[in-house]
Amino acid sequence: MVILHPNILEQDGHKQFVVLPYNEFIALQEELQDYYDLKDLRAAMEVEQDSPTVSFEEAKKELGLS
Repeated sequence: MVILHPNILEQDGHKQFVVLPYNEFIALQEELQDYYDLKDLRAAMEVEQDSPTVSFEEAKKELGLS
């Protein structure tokens, strides 16, 4: 989990912008990318859950690698 130290900038009494230290911004981007990767993986697993499988040994045999 990323710990953030935001600076909130206001304009006319309303919150308008957030400024983060660069290293926190990069860490946040990486966390978001991990989240989206996991979300995509789970979606792919859901689609493929009933697909037939082939063991590693069987795949090697079919490809002539054993």
